[in-house]
Formats: sequence, structure tokens, C-alpha cells
Amino acid sequence: MERAELMPMPAPFDGYVERAARVSSTCLVSMGRNRYSVPCEYAGKWLSCRLYPTRIEVVADDVLIASHARLLDRDQVNYDWQHYIPLIERKPGALRNGAPFADLPTPLRQLKHGLTRHAGGDRIMAQVLAAVPVAGLDAVLVAVELVLEAGTLSAEHILNVVARLTAAEPPPSVETHLQLKEAPVANTARYDRLRGSVEEIRHA
Repeated sequence: MERAELMPMPAPFDGYVERAARVSSTCLVSMGRNRYSVPCEYAGKWLSCRLYPTRIEVVADDVLIASHARLLDRDQVNYDWQHYIPLIERKPGALRNGAPFADLPTPLRQLKHGLTRHAGGDRIMAQVLAAVPVAGLDAVLVAVELVLEAGTLSAEHILNVVARLTAAEPPPSVETHLQLKEAPVANTARYDRLRGSVEEIRHA
């Protein structure tokens, strides 16, 4: 009986401390004596950082571009390796000792380790990581696991598996009562006749 008289639950209070910060050349912003990564296309720009009790959010033009768990100690760095994918597409060599890529998911770490023995392995790894923003991380991880089991480490093989995993289902066939009585015959001479008709029209 009391439930009908109760006030509705209000929305949670969105309380945070907001500060402006400039992105460094290594795609990091400083907040609370720690640093957090943002997408590399924002290097050198001023962004808005929102400090919550348990997380950090970075906003550009009222659009959320990065979110990290808040670091409680000092002088720490929180990387998101996906923020650096456009960079490694231009400079695949950054994968070798790049700090942002130290915490890759296990299948990607295994692939990276296997590609170190191949010429051009950095370039192949960069192509695989570049598929993450397009196809999604889950699809790429499944494709990498399948390729690792097969033992064929190539970007073409992985991207082929990703394409199969993310392909849309074919449309259902439409049933019809119409039947073909006379099958079409391949006749390439029809094209020459059509071209001749067009030329005659132009001359006219």
C-alpha cells in the first residue's frame, strides 16, 4: 500500500572533478599524479579529464574517448594498447619494445612471440591489430586462436578467418511458383551487336 506513495528513485549523482589537460607526444594525459593513455590522434591537443572515485574519463568535444580504472598510487601509467593501433600501422617496429603492448591478450601475445622468428613479423602483427577496430576484439582473438592451432602464421589467414566470423548471414531464398521454361544461352555476340547499334546512333 505504501509503494504507490513512494517517490521514484532519482538518477545517481554524476559527481566528478574536471580538469583540462594537454596530451603528450606519447599520447598520455596527467591526472592525479598519474598518466593515462588516449587515442594517438589526440596527441598535442587539450582535452577534458574527469576524475571519479574509481575511474578516469577523458572527453573531447563532449564525446568520451577514453576510460581507465583510477590508479591510487603515484607516478604510474595506465595504457590501453588499442589507443596506439594507428601508430603501429605507420611504425610496426614500435611493437617490439612498446610499453603499451606489454599487456596484450594472451592469444595476441602468443602470436607476437611466434612472429618474432619471421621476417616482417612486425608488419604482420600490425595488420592483425588493425582489424580490431573494424571487426571487434572478440572476433580477432578467436581467429588468432584458430590460426595458432593450425600453425600457419600469416595475416592473410587470420584476416580470412575474421571475415568468415563476422560475415553476415545470407538472405533467405525466396520461394516462387514461377518456373524457367527456356534457359538463357551465353552469347557474347550480343554485346557486339549492341555496340554497333550505339555507334549507328552516334553517327546519325
